[in-house]
Amino acid sequence: MLALSASGAAADKKYGPGASDTEILFGQTMPYSGPASAYGVIGKAQEAYFRMLNEHGGVNGRKLRMLSYDDGYSPPKTVEQIRKLVEQDNVLFTFQTLGTPSNAAIQKYMNQKKVPQLFVSTGASRFSEPKEFPWTMGFNPTYLTEGRIYGRYIRAHKPDGKIAILYQNDDFGREVITGLRQGLGAGADKMIIAEVSYEVTDPTVDSQMVRLKNSGADVFVNLTTPKFAAQAIRKAAELQWKPMHLLTVNSVSITQVLKPAGVDNAKGILSIGYLKDWTDPAWKDDAGMKKWSAFMDKYMPGSDKDNAVYLYAYTAAQLLEQVLKAAGDDLTRENIMKQAASMKDVTLDLFLPGMSVNTSPTDYLVVEQMRMARFDGERWVPFGELIDASDSH
Repeated sequence: MLALSASGAAADKKYGPGASDTEILFGQTMPYSGPASAYGVIGKAQEAYFRMLNEHGGVNGRKLRMLSYDDGYSPPKTVEQIRKLVEQDNVLFTFQTLGTPSNAAIQKYMNQKKVPQLFVSTGASRFSEPKEFPWTMGFNPTYLTEGRIYGRYIRAHKPDGKIAILYQNDDFGREVITGLRQGLGAGADKMIIAEVSYEVTDPTVDSQMVRLKNSGADVFVNLTTPKFAAQAIRKAAELQWKPMHLLTVNSVSITQVLKPAGVDNAKGILSIGYLKDWTDPAWKDDAGMKKWSAFMDKYMPGSDKDNAVYLYAYTAAQLLEQVLKAAGDDLTRENIMKQAASMKDVTLDLFLPGMSVNTSPTDYLVVEQMRMARFDGERWVPFGELIDASDSH
């Protein structure tokens, strides 16, 4: 009888590549070098999070091992590294691979191979389309949603505004603009008087900023990654251009963007947020924030807690932990996707109050709620009600 029950228990366990009784192996690429290297700390913080879990016994008794490779924010390099992860390292899934162009370059491959491309670190809506790409799930709020929220805000608070846009010349920049136009409504063409792009290989965006200031706009929509966001904020100050300034959520890090740009130059900038802010004393006694702070002290000593990217990295890692717990002993690629696509009222330590994750086989949107926020020279101060993505059309 003992032998039968033992074999019955073993039969309940199902393993895909990278999974065993003792380990779950998965991977990611991160821009540890190149024009988006400011985001590299995401991978470092997530490795630390899984190290913490392992010290407490892992998930369902298995240790988590994440391979994190540098792709330099270069899509051909992403393809090379992801192929290595899937075909040589035999990972169970990929997690939080960063960047719109990087993920776009591997999306078809991952779906053809039927390998979960989980919680990708980008807001492009093409990564949350289960009908077309059932093996790909985004994490961030979609760029369409972000753009719609900015459009609605401008329409409500500066209906006669003249808008200038600086955007990264890829799916990220173009998609936020599409959402912005939807949020502005029928007056979009009249209100948007200048759109200027930059390439990630450009050394600076100074010339673009001069053109935008000279357009006569009094609203500036800044759709840039950290390096260029800091340059744009600093240049606007040099030019003594003081429009209503909306900054993409991708570049709200005080450490990596606002301090290099000069916090006085950044005062009054608007954005959106969905995570608690370490710099805000309102969260000083919050249980989730205390957990994160203790994690940072022990596993990322010496790191700058003012850098909001660490909050983001921790939150995505915590969500993966929930999915792996739910997967139990069925660690197949199919079940990983099934669990990711059936989350109900999942709350995480650093979400704003009232937020939760709800997914389904037809709804792959993970973060669908956020609030507007204003930088006051020291911290981001949220204001207004929680905005639901479903209401942001």
